[in-house]
Amino acid sequence: MKTLEILLLVLFGAAYSTPNKLRFDHHRVYSVTVKTEEQLRILQDLETIPNEFTFIDVPLALNSSVHMVVPPEKQADFDFLLDDLKLNSELISTNLQSAIDNEQSNRAKRAAFGWEDYHTLDEIYAWLDDLDDQYDVLSVETIGHSYEGRELKVIKLSYKEGNPGIFVETNIHAREWITSATVTWILNELLTSESTAVRELAESYDWYIIPVANPDGFVYTHTVNRLWRKTRYPYTVLCQGADPNRNFDFEWSNGGTSNNPCSDVYAGEYPESEIEVKTISNYVRSIADKLKLYLTVHSRGQYVLVPFGYTNAPYPSNYNDLMQIARRGVVDMYKVHNTPYRAGTTADVLYVASGISVDWAYGAAGIPLAYTFELRDQVQYGFILPADQIIPNAEEVLAAFVGMVDEARVLGYF
Repeated sequence: MKTLEILLLVLFGAAYSTPNKLRFDHHRVYSVTVKTEEQLRILQDLETIPNEFTFIDVPLALNSSVHMVVPPEKQADFDFLLDDLKLNSELISTNLQSAIDNEQSNRAKRAAFGWEDYHTLDEIYAWLDDLDDQYDVLSVETIGHSYEGRELKVIKLSYKEGNPGIFVETNIHAREWITSATVTWILNELLTSESTAVRELAESYDWYIIPVANPDGFVYTHTVNRLWRKTRYPYTVLCQGADPNRNFDFEWSNGGTSNNPCSDVYAGEYPESEIEVKTISNYVRSIADKLKLYLTVHSRGQYVLVPFGYTNAPYPSNYNDLMQIARRGVVDMYKVHNTPYRAGTTADVLYVASGISVDWAYGAAGIPLAYTFELRDQVQYGFILPADQIIPNAEEVLAAFVGMVDEARVLGYF
């Protein structure tokens, strides 16, 4: 180990061994618009400095908006930054901690597993094990373990042999709690709903679901830092984790990533360097011949995205079909609660991102239909989505799943 790292370990090791839960009292959230190359470069440099500003969005492209968390003691520095770089900003929140405190308003009074609030990893896993005991059509399998030794669980729901397969991966970014909340609600509907359309969706397809693809990071968001995104492998003394959704083995580190372990989009040392990504990839490869559809669920921004993320040229060979199915999902989601979503490739409508699971599923695993959902919301709450939006959000996503599978069937994919 380098001398500097040894010194830092001595100085900071105790704090990292027993971390306290971070609070964001009176931390302001700003939306900053990136207009020039200089602004982009300096913000990218700032994003990799520990204990400076927290970037809710990584600055990746010109003409994008980046949400930054500014502690009270850094307000003067932030104001100077705005003035010096001539950055345009908009104040989104004056107290981030207030939003975090209000996110789980029902937690103290709940009696059982439900969707009026968010759940911990242990609570989700215990609920899944209970389902495994109740339903013969459902099985829960541990396919491996995370860096810190937590189980990576896959649920398989199968009503009959020979069904085409649908794979769903959620909460690969730790702070995106709405994703695992959404997919567990949908799983419950697939088991219990009496809707004809939902029964068709449940019984005519085999479902493979990873509800928490990044368990170490997910636990860390509950116990230490609500805004944590990455895995928890200690790459340096001060910087832990890689972005698991930049670590898949397809066009790895080919745009929209960083080679700095302190960045939220650090791609890892090499493809599948993260044990969580390697485990999921190996599992998907083992069943790829059964899979027709891969769905990865993220937040936020309200998008239904198709490959590719690493480039906007060339498009996938079945791009027109992918987009027709995505647009059906967008329309059907809007019908539920009038929530607007936008369809397009990741690179076209969001940003360039390489080594992402949806590109890997389509380009490497050979799954003909692959989509990324970016769920609610767009600006107001960001990743701290109030729990009272879990069920409305999940109702929209289930409607999209029903419509997209139906459209794929019409096009001959099922």
